[in-house]
Amino acid sequence: MGENCLSRNIEAAEKRESAELLAVIPAFNEQGNILRVIHEIQEELPLADILVINDCSEDRTGLVARTIPGVKVIDLPCNLGIGGAMQTGFKYAMRAGYLYAVQIDGDGQHLPQEVPKLLQAIQEKRCDMVIGSRFLEVESFRTTWCRRLGIRFFDLLFRALVNLRITDSTSGFRLYNRKSLEVLSRYYSSDYPEPDAIVLLKKNGLKVCEVGVAMREREHGCSSITPIKSPYYMAKVVLTILFSCARPRR
Repeated sequence: MGENCLSRNIEAAEKRESAELLAVIPAFNEQGNILRVIHEIQEELPLADILVINDCSEDRTGLVARTIPGVKVIDLPCNLGIGGAMQTGFKYAMRAGYLYAVQIDGDGQHLPQEVPKLLQAIQEKRCDMVIGSRFLEVESFRTTWCRRLGIRFFDLLFRALVNLRITDSTSGFRLYNRKSLEVLSRYYSSDYPEPDAIVLLKKNGLKVCEVGVAMREREHGCSSITPIKSPYYMAKVVLTILFSCARPRR
Protein backbone atom coordinates (compact mmCIF):
# COMPACT_ATOMS: atom_id res chain seq x y z
CA MET A 1 0.00 0.00 0.00
CA GLY A 2 2.84 2.37 -0.79
CA GLU A 3 5.01 2.01 2.32
CA ASN A 4 7.51 4.67 1.22
CA CYS A 5 4.74 7.10 0.36
CA LEU A 6 3.05 6.58 3.75
CA SER A 7 6.37 7.04 5.54
CA ARG A 8 6.94 10.39 3.87
CA ASN A 9 3.46 11.60 4.81
CA ILE A 10 3.80 10.46 8.42
CA GLU A 11 7.23 12.04 8.82
CA ALA A 12 5.86 15.29 7.39
CA ALA A 13 3.21 15.48 10.13
CA GLU A 14 3.90 17.15 13.46
CA LYS A 15 5.34 15.16 16.36
CA ARG A 16 3.20 14.78 19.46
CA GLU A 17 3.95 16.63 22.67
CA SER A 18 2.65 14.91 25.80
CA ALA A 19 -0.79 13.33 25.17
CA GLU A 20 -1.22 9.60 25.76
CA LEU A 21 -4.33 9.29 23.56
CA LEU A 22 -4.48 9.93 19.83
CA ALA A 23 -7.88 10.34 18.17
CA VAL A 24 -7.54 9.11 14.57
CA ILE A 25 -10.20 10.37 12.16
CA PRO A 26 -10.21 8.59 8.77
CA ALA A 27 -12.06 10.91 6.38
CA PHE A 28 -13.08 10.73 2.74
CA ASN A 29 -15.30 13.54 1.40
CA GLU A 30 -16.44 14.56 4.89
CA GLN A 31 -16.25 18.36 4.65
CA GLY A 32 -19.84 18.57 5.88
CA ASN A 33 -19.08 16.56 9.04
CA ILE A 34 -15.41 17.04 9.88
CA LEU A 35 -15.68 20.34 11.80
CA ARG A 36 -18.37 18.98 14.10
CA VAL A 37 -16.40 15.78 14.72
CA ILE A 38 -13.23 17.68 15.62
CA HIS A 39 -14.99 20.20 17.85
CA GLU A 40 -16.75 17.43 19.76
CA ILE A 41 -13.48 15.59 20.33
CA GLN A 42 -11.81 18.77 21.57
CA GLU A 43 -14.71 19.41 23.94
CA GLU A 44 -15.09 15.87 25.30
CA LEU A 45 -11.43 14.74 25.15
CA PRO A 46 -9.39 17.90 25.80
CA LEU A 47 -6.21 15.93 26.61
CA ALA A 48 -6.25 13.91 23.38
CA ASP A 49 -4.34 14.78 20.23
CA ILE A 50 -6.28 14.71 16.97
CA LEU A 51 -5.04 13.30 13.67
CA VAL A 52 -7.16 13.55 10.52
CA ILE A 53 -6.27 11.13 7.72
CA ASN A 54 -7.58 12.82 4.59
CA ASP A 55 -7.98 9.87 2.22
CA CYS A 56 -7.48 11.83 -1.02
CA SER A 57 -10.87 13.50 -0.65
CA GLU A 58 -12.44 15.13 -3.67
CA ASP A 59 -13.86 17.94 -1.55
CA ARG A 60 -12.31 20.36 1.00
CA THR A 61 -12.06 17.88 3.90
CA GLY A 62 -8.34 18.43 4.44
CA LEU A 63 -8.49 22.20 4.08
CA VAL A 64 -11.41 22.45 6.50
CA ALA A 65 -9.64 20.28 9.09
CA ARG A 66 -6.53 22.47 8.88
CA THR A 67 -8.51 25.56 9.90
CA ILE A 68 -8.65 24.25 13.48
CA PRO A 69 -5.48 25.00 15.50
CA GLY A 70 -3.65 22.00 16.90
CA VAL A 71 -5.20 19.43 14.59
CA LYS A 72 -2.72 17.30 12.64
CA VAL A 73 -3.66 16.36 9.08
CA ILE A 74 -2.08 13.77 6.80
CA ASP A 75 -3.14 14.02 3.15
CA LEU A 76 -2.85 10.70 1.34
CA PRO A 77 -1.77 11.12 -2.31
CA CYS A 78 -4.23 8.47 -3.49
CA ASN A 79 -7.38 6.93 -2.07
CA LEU A 80 -6.41 3.92 0.08
CA GLY A 81 -9.80 3.21 1.63
CA ILE A 82 -10.58 2.87 5.32
CA GLY A 83 -7.91 0.19 5.80
CA GLY A 84 -5.07 2.23 4.33
CA ALA A 85 -6.21 5.39 6.11
CA MET A 86 -6.34 3.67 9.50
CA GLN A 87 -3.04 1.88 9.01
CA THR A 88 -1.49 5.28 8.37
CA GLY A 89 -2.90 6.36 11.74
CA PHE A 90 -1.56 3.21 13.43
CA LYS A 91 1.93 3.84 12.06
CA TYR A 92 1.83 7.46 13.19
CA ALA A 93 0.66 6.49 16.69
CA MET A 94 3.44 3.90 17.02
CA ARG A 95 6.19 6.25 15.85
CA ALA A 96 4.98 9.10 18.03
CA GLY A 97 4.75 6.91 21.15
CA TYR A 98 1.07 7.14 22.05
CA LEU A 99 -0.22 4.65 24.60
CA TYR A 100 -3.67 4.48 23.01
CA ALA A 101 -5.33 5.36 19.73
CA VAL A 102 -9.07 5.65 19.24
CA GLN A 103 -10.76 5.50 15.85
CA ILE A 104 -13.51 8.09 15.46
CA ASP A 105 -14.96 8.06 11.96
CA GLY A 106 -15.28 11.32 10.06
CA ASP A 107 -18.98 10.82 9.34
CA GLY A 108 -20.03 11.88 12.85
CA GLN A 109 -21.64 8.58 13.93
CA HIS A 110 -19.23 8.01 16.81
CA LEU A 111 -19.72 10.04 19.99
CA PRO A 112 -16.50 11.24 21.66
CA GLN A 113 -18.24 11.32 25.04
CA GLU A 114 -18.38 7.50 24.84
CA VAL A 115 -14.59 7.15 24.62
CA PRO A 116 -14.13 7.03 28.44
CA LYS A 117 -16.20 3.80 28.37
CA LEU A 118 -13.69 2.32 25.94
CA LEU A 119 -10.75 3.46 28.08
CA GLN A 120 -12.31 2.00 31.21
CA ALA A 121 -13.00 -1.31 29.46
CA ILE A 122 -9.51 -1.65 28.00
CA GLN A 123 -7.96 -1.04 31.42
CA GLU A 124 -10.32 -3.05 33.62
CA LYS A 125 -10.70 -6.03 31.25
CA ARG A 126 -7.04 -5.87 30.19
CA CYS A 127 -8.00 -5.89 26.52
CA ASP A 128 -5.71 -5.00 23.66
CA MET A 129 -8.56 -3.69 21.50
CA VAL A 130 -12.04 -2.73 22.65
CA ILE A 131 -14.95 -2.30 20.24
CA GLY A 132 -17.81 0.10 20.82
CA SER A 133 -20.96 -1.97 20.19
CA ARG A 134 -24.41 -0.68 19.30
CA PHE A 135 -25.97 -3.93 20.51
CA LEU A 136 -24.88 -4.22 24.15
CA GLU A 137 -27.22 -2.75 26.75
CA VAL A 138 -27.52 0.59 24.97
CA GLU A 139 -30.44 2.08 23.04
CA SER A 140 -28.79 3.53 19.98
CA PHE A 141 -28.89 4.03 16.22
CA ARG A 142 -28.43 0.47 14.90
CA THR A 143 -27.94 0.80 11.12
CA THR A 144 -30.00 -0.98 8.43
CA TRP A 145 -31.58 -4.43 8.77
CA CYS A 146 -29.35 -5.72 5.96
CA ARG A 147 -26.19 -4.69 7.80
CA ARG A 148 -27.55 -6.06 11.08
CA LEU A 149 -28.08 -9.41 9.36
CA GLY A 150 -24.46 -9.37 8.19
CA ILE A 151 -23.24 -8.48 11.70
CA ARG A 152 -25.21 -11.43 13.10
CA PHE A 153 -23.59 -13.71 10.53
CA PHE A 154 -20.12 -12.53 11.52
CA ASP A 155 -20.97 -13.13 15.18
CA LEU A 156 -21.69 -16.78 14.40
CA LEU A 157 -18.58 -17.03 12.24
CA PHE A 158 -16.31 -15.69 14.98
CA ARG A 159 -17.79 -18.11 17.49
CA ALA A 160 -17.03 -21.01 15.17
CA LEU A 161 -13.55 -19.93 14.08
CA VAL A 162 -11.95 -18.25 17.11
CA ASN A 163 -14.39 -19.01 19.94
CA LEU A 164 -15.22 -15.35 20.46
CA ARG A 165 -18.55 -13.57 20.61
CA ILE A 166 -18.57 -10.15 18.94
CA THR A 167 -21.95 -8.46 18.63
CA ASP A 168 -20.84 -5.53 16.44
CA SER A 169 -17.89 -6.70 14.35
CA THR A 170 -18.26 -3.98 11.69
CA SER A 171 -18.14 -1.14 14.21
CA GLY A 172 -15.24 1.20 13.51
CA PHE A 173 -15.48 2.82 16.95
CA ARG A 174 -12.42 1.16 18.50
CA LEU A 175 -9.70 1.81 21.04
CA TYR A 176 -6.27 0.23 20.62
CA ASN A 177 -3.34 -0.18 22.99
CA ARG A 178 0.34 -0.42 22.00
CA LYS A 179 0.24 -4.19 21.47
CA SER A 180 -2.64 -4.07 19.00
CA LEU A 181 -1.21 -0.98 17.31
CA GLU A 182 2.06 -2.82 16.73
CA VAL A 183 0.29 -5.71 14.98
CA LEU A 184 -2.14 -3.63 12.95
CA SER A 185 0.47 -1.10 11.88
CA ARG A 186 2.19 -3.98 10.05
CA TYR A 187 -0.79 -6.10 8.94
CA TYR A 188 -4.20 -4.59 8.16
CA SER A 189 -6.68 -5.32 5.39
CA SER A 190 -7.04 -2.52 2.90
CA ASP A 191 -10.76 -3.00 2.21
CA TYR A 192 -13.45 -3.42 4.92
CA PRO A 193 -10.85 -4.41 7.56
CA GLU A 194 -12.85 -4.28 10.81
CA PRO A 195 -13.99 -7.95 11.04
CA ASP A 196 -10.64 -9.30 9.83
CA ALA A 197 -8.73 -7.28 12.46
CA ILE A 198 -10.54 -9.23 15.18
CA VAL A 199 -9.26 -12.56 13.84
CA LEU A 200 -5.79 -11.14 13.24
CA LEU A 201 -5.43 -9.95 16.82
CA LYS A 202 -6.79 -13.21 18.23
CA LYS A 203 -4.32 -15.18 16.09
CA ASN A 204 -1.53 -13.12 17.64
CA GLY A 205 -2.65 -13.92 21.17
CA LEU A 206 -4.21 -10.53 21.90
CA LYS A 207 -7.48 -9.95 23.72
CA VAL A 208 -10.49 -8.31 22.07
CA CYS A 209 -13.55 -7.16 24.00
CA GLU A 210 -16.65 -5.01 23.57
CA VAL A 211 -18.54 -2.37 25.50
CA GLY A 212 -21.98 -0.92 24.77
CA VAL A 213 -21.98 2.61 23.33
CA ALA A 214 -24.48 4.99 21.78
CA MET A 215 -24.09 6.06 18.17
CA ARG A 216 -26.05 8.29 15.83
CA GLU A 217 -26.81 8.56 12.12
CA ARG A 218 -24.55 10.63 9.91
CA GLU A 219 -25.89 14.06 8.99
CA HIS A 220 -24.19 14.47 5.61
CA GLY A 221 -23.07 12.04 2.92
CA CYS A 222 -23.79 8.32 2.74
CA SER A 223 -22.19 5.02 3.72
CA SER A 224 -19.77 3.34 1.32
CA ILE A 225 -21.56 0.01 1.89
CA THR A 226 -24.70 0.27 -0.23
CA PRO A 227 -27.28 -2.52 -0.74
CA ILE A 228 -25.72 -3.18 -4.17
CA LYS A 229 -22.24 -3.53 -2.66
CA SER A 230 -23.36 -5.66 0.30
CA PRO A 231 -22.92 -9.09 -1.40
CA TYR A 232 -19.41 -8.10 -2.51
CA TYR A 233 -18.64 -6.85 1.00
CA MET A 234 -19.82 -10.07 2.62
CA ALA A 235 -17.95 -12.33 0.20
CA LYS A 236 -14.70 -10.36 0.46
CA VAL A 237 -14.75 -10.15 4.25
CA VAL A 238 -15.57 -13.85 4.70
CA LEU A 239 -12.71 -14.86 2.38
CA THR A 240 -10.33 -12.49 4.17
CA ILE A 241 -11.32 -13.90 7.57
CA LEU A 242 -10.82 -17.48 6.36
CA PHE A 243 -7.39 -16.62 4.98
CA SER A 244 -6.46 -14.92 8.25
CA CYS A 245 -7.46 -18.05 10.17
CA ALA A 246 -5.38 -20.23 7.86
CA ARG A 247 -2.26 -18.07 8.03
CA PRO A 248 0.32 -18.86 10.72
CA ARG A 249 0.70 -16.53 13.68
CA ARG A 250 2.65 -13.41 12.73
